[in-house]
Amino acid sequence: MSENTTGSIEQRNRTGVSRRRVLQSGAALAGLSAGSGALTGFPTIWAQNIKDITLFHAGPPVAAIPQIGEQATKDLGFTIKMQATESMDLLNRFLSQSTAIDVGDVSIVFMKYLVGRNVLQAIPLSKYKDWDKVIPLFSKGVYPNGSEASTQGVAPYTVLYATGPDGQKFATGPTEWLTGIPTITNADTLGIRPDLTGRPVKSWADLLGAEFKGKAALQDQRTVGVIDVAMALEARGDIKYGNKGNMTREEIDKTINTMMEVKKSGQFRSFWSSFDQSVNLMASGEVVIQSMWSPAVTAVKARGIPCVFQPLQEGYRGWGYTLAP
Repeated sequence: MSENTTGSIEQRNRTGVSRRRVLQSGAALAGLSAGSGALTGFPTIWAQNIKDITLFHAGPPVAAIPQIGEQATKDLGFTIKMQATESMDLLNRFLSQSTAIDVGDVSIVFMKYLVGRNVLQAIPLSKYKDWDKVIPLFSKGVYPNGSEASTQGVAPYTVLYATGPDGQKFATGPTEWLTGIPTITNADTLGIRPDLTGRPVKSWADLLGAEFKGKAALQDQRTVGVIDVAMALEARGDIKYGNKGNMTREEIDKTINTMMEVKKSGQFRSFWSSFDQSVNLMASGEVVIQSMWSPAVTAVKARGIPCVFQPLQEGYRGWGYTLAP
């Protein structure tokens, strides 16, 4: 995290080489990947002292994978300790315990909470050798075919560039400073049990369908669950949002009031907060339609149970992460 806040945990080891020195040099963020082999071109002092460095990496389970940390430790010559935490807990850690984190997998949405708080450190674009391989959705705000990407919600392009080396303000276009390195992105939809729904599911509106009362579930995360309900409300014609990711006060009130009414009616069997919870709800048949992640659908199918990551006529809800020091 930012040099202004990082300092209490192993900030400087007995050899005098700090973890911050490692990050500033670009060793951890210069496009190096696990399995890449030997590193070259770094200061001579590193050959003697880099083995004593430990970097603490925090992220969600989908990104902070221990095996990747182990391989990175072998390839880079210093220790990477990865800690996986669910999204909202992770945001709280970034805000309140940033001194305990050197590198974080930061949700695109969370950038709005972190930039400007002396939590993150800007990354020189020149240090990232694989920048030309970043998908244009992040780097240019367009799809691979060149068409302009949606700007609803927190579009990656709008939070990726910083105005300068302090990294405390978003730039309105490309600069020489990044708030993070794009790492993971996907587009989510509803997961369904096609053997139990009793009919085709084609729209986000089906999440609120009366025939699925007590058989639907929602992710217990405000940046996801609220948006999924907003997708459903717009799909069935209740509200026409200007920007579902930046609602007006009137839109917020109507969305939340409707969510409370739907909850009281018994529409939702559960609100899940972890990968395993979503898998178990679907595999057990307690739930037949819900907010879901693609790997969770795969996990259900691996048990021999029908489960589909269902394309919907209104499109998908996108998400992404960046790697930020």
